[in-house]
Formats: sequence, structure tokens, C-alpha cells
Amino acid sequence: MTAPSAHVSVVGATLGGAFGHNRARIVLSSLAIALGVALGFAVQLVNQAAIGEFAGSMATLSGSADLEVRGPRAGFDETLFVGLAQDADIAVASPVVEIDARIKGRDEALPVFGVDAFRAGTVTPSLTGSASDLLDVLRPDTAFVSAAAASQLDLAKGGTVTLQSGLRDVVLTVAGLAQSASSQSYAVMDIAAAQEQFGRVGRLTRIDLRVRPGADVAAVRTRLASALPTGVSVEPPQARADATTRMSRAYRVNLNVLALVALFTGGLLVFSTQALSVVRRRAQFALLRTLGLTRRRLVCLLLVEGAIVGAAGSLLGLAAGYVLAGAALRVFGADLGAGYFRGVAPAVVLEPLATFVFGALGILAAALGSLIPALEAARAAPAAALKAGDEQAAFHPLRRAWPGASLLAAGALASLSPPLAGLPIMGYVAIALLQIGTLMLMPRVANFLLARIPTPRFVPAALALDQLRGAPGQALVSLATIVASVSLMVSMAIMVASFRQSLDDWLVRVLPADTYVRAGSAGDSAFFSADDQRKFAGLPGVRRVDFQRAQSLLLDAALPRVVLLARDLPAKDPARALPLVAEARVGVAGDPPPVWVSEATADLYGYGLGQRITLPIAGRAVAFTVAGVWRDYARQQGAIVVDRALYTALTGDTTANDAALWLDTGARVEDVRRELEARVGPAGALTFASPGEIRTISLRIFDRTFAVTYALEAAAVIIGLVGLSSSFGALVFARRREFGMLRHIGLTRGQIAGMLATEGLLVSGIGLTVGLALGWLLSLVLVFVVNRQSFHWSMDLHLPWIPLLALAASLLALATVTTLISARSTMGADVIRAVKDDW
Repeated sequence: MTAPSAHVSVVGATLGGAFGHNRARIVLSSLAIALGVALGFAVQLVNQAAIGEFAGSMATLSGSADLEVRGPRAGFDETLFVGLAQDADIAVASPVVEIDARIKGRDEALPVFGVDAFRAGTVTPSLTGSASDLLDVLRPDTAFVSAAAASQLDLAKGGTVTLQSGLRDVVLTVAGLAQSASSQSYAVMDIAAAQEQFGRVGRLTRIDLRVRPGADVAAVRTRLASALPTGVSVEPPQARADATTRMSRAYRVNLNVLALVALFTGGLLVFSTQALSVVRRRAQFALLRTLGLTRRRLVCLLLVEGAIVGAAGSLLGLAAGYVLAGAALRVFGADLGAGYFRGVAPAVVLEPLATFVFGALGILAAALGSLIPALEAARAAPAAALKAGDEQAAFHPLRRAWPGASLLAAGALASLSPPLAGLPIMGYVAIALLQIGTLMLMPRVANFLLARIPTPRFVPAALALDQLRGAPGQALVSLATIVASVSLMVSMAIMVASFRQSLDDWLVRVLPADTYVRAGSAGDSAFFSADDQRKFAGLPGVRRVDFQRAQSLLLDAALPRVVLLARDLPAKDPARALPLVAEARVGVAGDPPPVWVSEATADLYGYGLGQRITLPIAGRAVAFTVAGVWRDYARQQGAIVVDRALYTALTGDTTANDAALWLDTGARVEDVRRELEARVGPAGALTFASPGEIRTISLRIFDRTFAVTYALEAAAVIIGLVGLSSSFGALVFARRREFGMLRHIGLTRGQIAGMLATEGLLVSGIGLTVGLALGWLLSLVLVFVVNRQSFHWSMDLHLPWIPLLALAASLLALATVTTLISARSTMGADVIRAVKDDW
């Protein structure tokens, strides 16, 4: 036989033996890799589709503009347009008014763009309408709707849509469709009509600019920026899309990382399968080594085994991921339930790079899972491995503890690092290092714990304990999947429970009134006028009313607008109304007026307690002092609270969006509601909610947001449980000669079953103990590092004791049942055949 054909025969025999005798476990390993790849690929496809569709829609709505002037959401003085339109470097300037108008009878808003049709036609044609009567573009009561809005709201030419401005109805006749292929829902109308109908007279939201041919856009932008009023910026249109996608980036990255956790757990399942396969074929490999197979070639063969498993799993996972992405878009939407891309309806599109990356990750995970077993097989001495019983020496604990200890120390240091590019990269690294370091130390941890367990008098239990003490390396095979899956699940459970409980506590803190009234339930077009607010006075059964006005300020063009909350605050102790994270600063004489910033605002803009800052209020820079930092789970982009009386004095804006009502003892909310509707607004214009209703809705949104997280977490746990079952079954099968010998010396099937059940309990108990401890440690990184650096809000640590205890009990029961089933199947074998290799 020639050398090449001999090599082919060795490869064929090795791979054929592996896949022929381990079909079930190899199928499970491939499915685990497939699940990890499918989840990661699906999340990536959804994120990719959402961002692509959102960016495309924004580009469509920006048209051919080179620059975009924008400021606070309430708008800026329209006289700014005149100067820009007359600038020598500006070819066309197109003014725009943007309103998120509440749709009557619906808890949603319709974006309305007021434009100058003649100017918009040359810059943003998607913001113009196709009209049979050209005068329709100028009529004050007509609008053109996008195809998506027409479909969503069931609108046709000649129909009407009723929107809300203040507390009154604005009825617009649909004159036709907007000239756009965008999938976003919106309406377009004449700019003067929009200003008049929605109370924005003299205000613009943005100005689209097309620069004169030959002019340097960057130079024009720099020159114009220096002349703009405070709080107004000029940037390329892409900057607005980038600011929005940046806000969602941390959520998207966290989902990707969580999806890869399932792939990591799948790699551990490949490790356990390959490790037990190596134990089972130890004598075969030794024979091949004595016949001339080198260690290097043996390692390569086993890595190829793992890669084949990974390739099969990757192909299946990529197909499943594509299908899963489509289902996720239908069920959760483009933002996977988080609310970042409302109104975007993308389709799944395969992207070659993402397909290649996730396919390669599946193969890599399986190959890395095979690496340690391959090295163990190559390290075994052929002469010793040919003897029966040498498999007990497999996976002997590392002689030195410093590699695992070093990884733990490195993980602790990584958790102290600041975010990189606004993401908790080092937090993710810390979690990986802590996990890998713990897994490397598991044989030593198992030895330490097993040595301190008293030897029981029950013979099968004593044999089980001696077996584990003598071969802790094999216990590592089962412990790896148990510890990894348990720790990841426990850490996520603690993080989600902490977040949910902290959110509930926060809602109780920020909702002290008996009932709340909002001028509409969506958008920014509804408000209470000063006259409306006066009608609240003297309401029967109401002892106190506080109002709030919400506006948005542009502090940095690279970030979304910050929400400015002008609230009626207690005169003596304003901070008492806010959930501060630290003691408020007491003002001193000569300080600018106080403001209170949210944690996100403090992190994003570097504001500190006592710092003097300037905010763009009513087109001018106004100095304030940061008097406190407060926790805010509602506005990730940041929020600033200012006393409403000061805000009104600075801006002249006397309107309000929300009212908080404290009732007299014995007063009924229903009676107050009826009186308010009779005094203040028409039916449907006001939205009422009790604190309990707001909490219920908020927690429901929270659960929806974390629904994908729950699914990804469950997938990792399922893979871990499959690994536990598979590894126990394979270990029992690999030790069939041992059980045959024990039967020969007098042990009954029941006693061997008891021995295996004890082993299962001991291994699972150690795995659960270490997994719970490691999970708690990882939860600290998630709660205080990853979460804070990702979303800029803090939370209190809460341990969900009952679910964790239920998990521990379930895993112990599963381990016991698995080992008993494995024992039953093993005891069915002929004990003579089981020990024939020793004769």
C-alpha cells in the first residue's frame, strides 16, 4: 500500500469510527452549533435589515440635500431661512416643519412634514405630492400621504385623516400620494398650513441645503456653523441617521453577544462529545500511534472531526437563521421589541459577509471545542493507553493553577476598564476571561470539594466518591457544560430580575400622584394651553395639580436630542420629586439656577454634580448649575429637569403636555375623569392613566423588550442541559468494563445504579455550586459594568431566589434521572462481554 493511500485509510478509519459509534452525540453537537449559528445569524440579519431600511428611508426623506440645519424639536426662528437662502454658496434652501401628530382614536402618531412644495421639489422630491389639482399642494386642509401610511391607515384619495393639535381636531383631506418609495408612514402638506394648524407659526424644524456646484461642502458647513444661533447645527443628513442608530447600537451589540453565548455553549457540547469520544477510543489511538501516526497528524484528524461537525451545524444554522430572522421581524418588529425603529418595515436580505462570518464562527467553535480533547489524545503514552483502565487518567488536572488564576485576575481587571467606542467591550472580555479561567480551574476545584466530602457508609455511594476523586479529569467533561450553562443563565436571570425590580421601584418613585392626564397618548402635537390648564383649577375632588412640559434640545449633533422636562417642583425641596442617585447639591449665592440631569445625560455629556453648564433655551445660551443626578429608565438619550416657572420665564412657553392629579380622600378617579372631559377636552383628546396602569404597561413593554433576551438565554440553557445528558451517557458507556467487573465481584444492578446516581448528584452539585457562584460574579459585571456602559443607567442588585432554587432542583433531578437511565441501558449489556478486553 502506498503512503498516500495509507494516509487516506487512516483518515477514513478514524473519521468513520468517530461518526459510526457516536452518531447520536454528534447529531446533538451539530444541532447545538446550528442553534448558536441560527440565533446569531438571525439577530445580525434583523439588525442589518433594520439599519439598512432606516438609513435608506432617512436618505430618501433627505433627498439630494448636502447639508441639513436642525435644532430643538420645538423649532427655531424662521428668519434664519432668509439668510441661508441668500447665501452665495447655497444653491437651494428648503424649509421644513416636522410634527409627530397624534392620530385621533389611535395610540400612535403620524409624522407630518410641512414644506415649500416649489423648493422641496428640487431638493427632497419625496416630500412632495402627486396632485391632479396643482392647488392641492397649497390648500391648508389637504395633505399627501406616503404609500405606507395609506396602507396602514386605510386612506385613499379624497378620504380624510383626523389629527390632534393641542386639544382640537385637525381634519386633513388626502389629496394623493407622496412621491416616495419609502416604507415609512408620513404625510406632507404646505408649510404655512402646517405652521398654522399645529401652532408652529414662525418656527422651522430644519432647513435642507443644496450647496452651489463647485463649492466645498465641508468649508461651507464650517462657515455656516459659526453663524448659527445656540442649539442649532448644520451637518450632513447622514449625521441624523447615525445619531439614531448609535442610540440603538448597544442594544444590538448586546443581542449579538448573547446570541454568540449559545454558540459558545454549543462549542462546549462539542468539547464534551469529543472528549468522551477520545476516552472511548484511547486504545485505538494508541495503536495508531504505535503504527506510526504522529501526534501532530492525530491532532489534525481530531480537529477535522470537530470542523466537520461545525460545518454541518453551520449550514443548518444559516438556513434556520434566515427563516428565524423573517419570523422575528413579523413578531417583534425591526427593533426586536426595543422601540428604536418604529415605523420601519424591512425585509430580510442575505449579506455575503455576515453569512461567511457566522458560518466560519460555527466551524471555529466546533474546532476549538475539539482542541483540548485532541491534545489529550496526542499526549497519551501509547504503551500505557493500550492497557485497560488507562482511560481513568484522561484529562488529568493541570499541574499548575496559575493559567486559570491569571485569567480570573485579568477578568477582574478588565471589568474595571472604561467603555471603548461607547461600548462595554472590556466588560464582555471580562465575562469571557472569568468563565474560561473558572473552567480551567474546575478539576482543582472539584478535587478540593470532593476531598472534603465525608466517605459515606453506603458502599455504592463510597465507590462513586472514590471514582470521582480518582478521575477528576473526566468529571471536568460534564462540569464544563454544567458550569458554563448554569453560570450564564444565572447571571442573565439576576441581571434581568435586577433591572425589572429596579424599574418597578423607579416607577413607584416617579409616579406619586393618584392619576395622570396627558394631552394625547402619542406624538408632540397635543398639549394643554394656558387656558386649558386654568380649567383644571377647582376640579371637584382634586386637591393638587402639577404640570409638565416636555421639549427636546440639540446639545450635540452626533447624538439624539436630549429631553428637557419643565416640571412644577416643590419650592422648598425640588430634589424631593426626583429619584436622585446621590445627595443633591445645595446651591450657594451667585450660582446659576439649578437643573437636574439624568445618568445618561451625565455620562454622554460629562456633566458632574455642581458643574456649571449652558443649555440652548429659546435660541440663546443660558447658564445652569447641575444640582443633582437622577435615575431615568424612560429616556436613554438623556433628560434634564428644570423648574417650570423658570422655563416659562425664559421661553414664554406656557403650554404643558402632562398633568399629575392628587385627589381628596374619598374622591373617585372616574368622577374626576368625567368632569375633566366636560371642562377641558373633547372625547378622545385626553389620555388618563393610574400609576398602577402605567406600571403594568411599562413592565409589559420591558418584558417585550427582553423577550428576545429570554429566548436567547433559554437556547443556551437547553444546549447546556443537552450537554449534561450527553456527557453523562457517554461517560457511563465508556466505563462499561468497570461496571462489568463490579458485577462480577458481586454488585447488583441496583447498587451500580445507586453509584451512578450518586456520581450524577455529586458532579451536578459541584457544577451547580460553582455555576451559581460564577453566575453571581458575572451578574455583577453585567449589572454594574455592561449595563451601565451600554445604556447609561444604574440599577440595584436583586437576586431571584425562587427561580434560582427551582433551577438548581431541576438540574439535580435531571442529572439523577439521566444517570439512572444510562445505568439501566448499561446494565442490560452482557457482563462477560463487558470485561472481555481485560482477558
